[in-house]
Amino acid sequence: MAESLPEVWLRGPVEGVPALLQPVAHALLQAREEVEALLQDFPEDLLWSRPGGVASVGFHLRHLAGVVDRLFTYARGEPLTPRQREALAAEGQPP
Repeated sequence: MAESLPEVWLRGPVEGVPALLQPVAHALLQAREEVEALLQDFPEDLLWSRPGGVASVGFHLRHLAGVVDRLFTYARGEPLTPRQREALAAEGQPP
């Protein structure tokens, strides 16, 4: 999250996005900025660690991206593609 910039929704409309969907666009862009800022100094060797058997940070990052992709697919009334199914199955696996 850029220190000098206000929150995304305060920066005005997102170009090319209908007014009804502006809150969604703002929320997604805000989340991306915050995740990027939080991970800036995150130790890479901990990305896939599972302390106490809990899901790794890497899993949560892949899951976040994947679930948004799948939700947009469902919103268009489309089935998941084979690529999306493969990505879903691999969300918890290190690269």
